[in-house]
Parts: sequence; C-alpha cells; structure tokens
Amino acid sequence: MKRILRIIFFLTTKIIVLILLGLRIQHRERLPTSGAAILVANHNSHLDTLVLLSLFPLSKVLHLRPVANEQYFLQQNLCLAWFARHILNIIPVATDAGNCRENSCHHRNFFKHCAEAIAQNQILILYPEGTRGTPESLGEFRSGIAHLAKQHPDVPIIPIFLHGLGKSLPKGDFLPIPLVCWICIGKSLYWNGQKQIFLQQLTESIQKLSEERKLSF
Repeated sequence: MKRILRIIFFLTTKIIVLILLGLRIQHRERLPTSGAAILVANHNSHLDTLVLLSLFPLSKVLHLRPVANEQYFLQQNLCLAWFARHILNIIPVATDAGNCRENSCHHRNFFKHCAEAIAQNQILILYPEGTRGTPESLGEFRSGIAHLAKQHPDVPIIPIFLHGLGKSLPKGDFLPIPLVCWICIGKSLYWNGQKQIFLQQLTESIQKLSEERKLSF
C-alpha cells in the first residue's frame, strides 16, 4: 500500500512541477542511472526536494532518500511525521541536539542510516547548508557531507545548483508562485582525503554551476 501511495505521490509531484514551474534542466545526463549516489544542492525552498525527486523516472521511486530535518518533519505533528517517513522516505538528521552525548548519538544514527541506504544502492538527497537560506545565495557548508564522503569514497557526490525555487516558494510561505526555474547538474566529485579541501571543492563546483547558468540561459 505504501509503495502505491509513493508512486501516486511521485506522479502528482511530476505533474505539479511540470504545470507550476517552467523547469530548465542543464546536464540531465549527469544524474545517476544506477548504483548509490549522493546529490548535493543549495537549499532555499521546500520545493527543492520535490523538484529533485521529479527528475527521476518512476523506476527510481524506492531508491530516493532525502535527508531532512528531524525536528521539523518528525516532531511537528503525527500526519507530517507519517508522510515524511513512509512517503518521502526521509533519512532524519538532528540539527539541534540537547547536549554533546545526545548530539554524538544522533550523528552516529544518521551516518548509520546513510550507510544502510548506500549499501542498498539508494540515492541520497542532501543540503549541506543544513537549512533553507536566502534565495539564490549559497551559505557555508557543514562538515557532515565531508564525513559522509570519507566513509564512502567510491560513491559519487553530484553537485546541483537550484535557481528560482527560493523565490517561487520562499521560507515562511505556503503557496508557490509560478516561475521559471533552473537546475544545473555538475560533474561527479569524490572524496579527496582532506575535509577542508573537499568542502571548498564542492562549494566552488556549485558556485561555478551558478555562473554557468547565467551564461547558458
């Protein structure tokens, strides 16, 4: 039953995205077609995840795992928590643990869940800024993506730049405004052995995609 509901949700998402947003996608061929992968994108809107999900065929429905804020999606209300777990199939991440011991436990659970998903050849969707930022701006990346890349050095990290979604549905709003939006997909990156250099490389890749969008459209 849950599988059927997920398929219905994905179909509905594709239709809504098609009607509401005039998506322009650059380098779609760089999206993974098999095996595990980690999609890394800037985060300005709740539409971000829906749009990224809509890029994949229905055959990938059960292989897509968005990483999402545990406090927001699982602790707000029971309906949202059920939807997040069983339809979106999120991997929860805690962003505001109460103390060092609790924080360490949350982090271990998060990386354990990611490892399990990767072992099943699933595709993670992750926003290294950790929260929705100012539309069309890129905030500082948290170190979690570097730790994840270090633990899975053979898994491709695919940088993606999203433009326009933060204006179509900015933080705090609930009704999206129809706008033309862009998605620029970068070349795969892999763990290079040094956290700061890796984070810098990933940040620069997404920044270059932003510049490429300006030149291409």
